[in-house]
Amino acid sequence: MAENLDEMTVQVITPDGIVYNHHGLFVLARTTGGEMGILPHMISTIAALAIDELKIRRPEDKKGKVDYVAVNGGIIEVSHNVVTIIADSAERERDIDVSRAERAKIRAERDIEKAKAEHKVDEVSRAEVSLHRALNRINVAKHL
Repeated sequence: MAENLDEMTVQVITPDGIVYNHHGLFVLARTTGGEMGILPHMISTIAALAIDELKIRRPEDKKGKVDYVAVNGGIIEVSHNVVTIIADSAERERDIDVSRAERAKIRAERDIEKAKAEHKVDEVSRAEVSLHRALNRINVAKHL
């Protein structure tokens, strides 16, 4: 738990392990119901996350530096000054392989066109999710 009363602990956890574990002053996350801003001492909350970037303002740099994490859905829980994000996958901006994300974007765009031409609605939906994830990773990597 964060030691300073103006801070909270922020953790992002995936099946591969902990992706992010630091103190934060503010967290901005996109849930399936809209954006959620989190400050220290927020009431206990749980929500489903959308595919989007997670923004965390760190206490050691109060001048506006923000850490970004590409989160591909999952859940967010706020409890006792700890923000826990559990996601199938997540990557910090510094860990994103942009060329791999670009290839995934091209592949997803191709899959969408093919599935639309063959009138395969389920495959279109899956490819659109893949495209959204690739674009999210590319956008988060641009913050570096």
